[in-house]
Amino acid sequence: MSELDVIAVCRTALMTALIVAGPMLVAGLLVGLLMSIFQAVTSVNEQTMTLIPKLLVVAGTLAVTFPWIIQTMVDFTVGLYSNIGRGVR
Repeated sequence: MSELDVIAVCRTALMTALIVAGPMLVAGLLVGLLMSIFQAVTSVNEQTMTLIPKLLVVAGTLAVTFPWIIQTMVDFTVGLYSNIGRGVR
């Protein structure tokens, strides 16, 4: 296995991790932004007011996207295992 093969596997692994984590991160970001704007408008500064909605939205997003996440991870793993013998000389 050459250096380029290792770099390609690492790049694919990082991209898969970003793609899988993306929906939860974006949902948490949007809810956090909306709650921060709401707090700035109403002058209410309580930490639990932002934590609980973000936690619920991220958990809901995970529940909705879980089958897709599992399929993406299985596809990555199958591709990784199928290419194990390819790089050995």
